Amino acid sequence: MDIDSFRQRLQLAAQALGVELQGAQIDTLLTYLQQMQRWNKTYNLTALRDPELMLIQHIFDSLSIVPCIQAIAANLTPNLKIVDVGSGGGLPGVVLATSCSTWNVHCIDAVEKKMAFVRQMSAVLGLHNLNAHHVRIEQVEPFSADIVISRAFASLIDFVQLSERHVNPTGQMLAMKAKYPAEEIKELERATSWRVDHIKELVVPELDAERCLVYLKRVGV
Repeated sequence: MDIDSFRQRLQLAAQALGVELQGAQIDTLLTYLQQMQRWNKTYNLTALRDPELMLIQHIFDSLSIVPCIQAIAANLTPNLKIVDVGSGGGLPGVVLATSCSTWNVHCIDAVEKKMAFVRQMSAVLGLHNLNAHHVRIEQVEPFSADIVISRAFASLIDFVQLSERHVNPTGQMLAMKAKYPAEEIKELERATSWRVDHIKELVVPELDAERCLVYLKRVGV
């Protein structure tokens, strides 16, 4: 892993996305990437092993939603409470916590070793706004979050049914997806009171693949 090259690419990716990152934040993300690669050898945090792919498909991919979260914060509060459902090794939660110190990020996952890693990252990276919870999302007390988000966690209907009680009345549910989830949307609308508000295409630097962010809302809200 060429740190200088990765630092330059991360700076360029942030600029392309319109995300303002200070030098210390870039260093934090690079340290996180190094730690993920190290822990991955023993704890299988992610299927990706190549740091090149991890930089693009994990860090850049998670960074791509930061402007979307910033826009929501502008209409709600700068002190957002964000719940990252099925966070795994902390994606996008660690990246979001690094991007803005006023966002209070809670990573939730049922796999203890993954939350142990996120808990360790909170300490090692000095991210006091990053919290890790080893629990099933349907079993934990409601968070009353401003944003509940998932990245490759489950289908839209499963995400909503498991997580909807954690979003506050003025909050937002967001799902990071690859391709347009047409069948998932049909299933969601047939079985729940949730609908797709809109879908934003995401352009991830150095990634030649489809990505989108699905904004969900309750009917009548």
